Amino acid sequence: MRILVDADACPVVAIVEHTAKKYNIPVILLCDTNHILSSDYSEVLTVGAGADAVDFKLVSICKKGDIVVTQDYGVAAMILGKGVYGIHQSGKWYTNENIDQMLMERHLAKKARYGKKRNHMKGPAKRTVEDDVRFQESLEKLVCKYCDC
Repeated sequence: MRILVDADACPVVAIVEHTAKKYNIPVILLCDTNHILSSDYSEVLTVGAGADAVDFKLVSICKKGDIVVTQDYGVAAMILGKGVYGIHQSGKWYTNENIDQMLMERHLAKKARYGKKRNHMKGPAKRTVEDDVRFQESLEKLVCKYCDC
């Protein structure tokens, strides 16, 4: 088992690394050439800056039994098809039971945005300590469920 992180602007990298160290799980952080990452624990894999380059690389290198941290529902759908476990930075697990609904909600939200004259929407709410705790607890449960802990 490895943990792969779609690390471009990912707010939970430190939490992932802390949990991975605790269970001695290797981590791969994937980013594009527009981001500079370094880590004392994780392998950092930098890919080209093309649209979705990190997403496609992540999907191509993950293997059955790995865990992928991503906020991209499209990536989540692809990794589930490979027998990979997925988790959002909110702590929500991606499963075969919920991914279709999540993709449909994403589609409807995008459609609503483009239906308005102005496409300006507020970004996500500022991340809180509670968000980090929720993610850490959820990641640890996922690791323990599928790893020999």
